[in-house]
Amino acid sequence: MSAVYYRPIDAAIRWAGLFRFRDEILATVRSRRLPATLDCPRCNELRLCTDRIYDAIIHGELPYGQNGITMHDESLWDSPDLTIRHVDLKRWMAHTYPGQRPAFLFSRAERVVHPVITVEAGQALLVEREALKSQLDLCRHQVQALQDQLKKQDAPTASCALCPLSDRAEATYLNIVGALLEVMLGHTPSGTPYSRFTSQEAVISALIAHHGNLMGIAERTLQAKFAQARRKLRSAN
Repeated sequence: MSAVYYRPIDAAIRWAGLFRFRDEILATVRSRRLPATLDCPRCNELRLCTDRIYDAIIHGELPYGQNGITMHDESLWDSPDLTIRHVDLKRWMAHTYPGQRPAFLFSRAERVVHPVITVEAGQALLVEREALKSQLDLCRHQVQALQDQLKKQDAPTASCALCPLSDRAEATYLNIVGALLEVMLGHTPSGTPYSRFTSQEAVISALIAHHGNLMGIAERTLQAKFAQARRKLRSAN
């Protein structure tokens, strides 16, 4: 599908991913102005690609020529012999449309590599990733501590099976629940959500869906406990 040089319409067809309709499209094209209607899918995308290529040619951003030979001759703009070299088209697209890497210009390896991530952006992403890992580890430790406490409660003894929860233990649990909610519903400094949950209601729905058979896993109870935990967390901070 790649070539040494292309006519603008040929390049636009490849760019729009319509190469399998190439013969039908070329049969209706007589000039750089595409027909008002085209019998092919995504014809508006094809028209946009064509207009972008000619716009770059006219404004001196994209070298052009005749039959693969580069020259600067404005009389070629409406000529069917107008061509663009593969290397020039690739260079122009990488600079002007870095987010688009059609297969006829770029290899698979070039398409896999993100075109706009700089070294600085990559380093920032790594720092943010380490911060997220630290927060995730903290949450895991808190969850494990809560699970350990629950296991101890699930092993009743004659003396404390019905013992009331101490103020210190209740404050600990509320802080853990509140902190978990803040993390699950929060965002990183760059705005990326820590989880897929977007609201407290979504968390409650997921808990009921997976553990609705357990004591306390009910909408009214969870709403009350979550609200109490968040108030406790705000007062502690």
